[in-house]
Amino acid sequence: MELLSVLLQSAGGLETMGTAIGVAIAVIGAAIGIGQIGKAAVEGIARQPEAGSDIRTTMIISAALIEGVALFAIVVCGFIL
Repeated sequence: MELLSVLLQSAGGLETMGTAIGVAIAVIGAAIGIGQIGKAAVEGIARQPEAGSDIRTTMIISAALIEGVALFAIVVCGFIL
């Protein structure tokens, strides 16, 4: 464990770059996931308009869960600094 801390201290700005890459991956992944949810919801509502309110509710809940996971990932990446 001590070797890891020595390596991180000598690396300089690598932890900042690692944080930036981690945050970018989390945000891009969340954006792709929410886009897929929206696409599927629109297709589902187009196929069965009578189920629109149920599909919309499920879409909003799923998008909120993905946003929560993305925010958690950003906070965890922030602890690297």
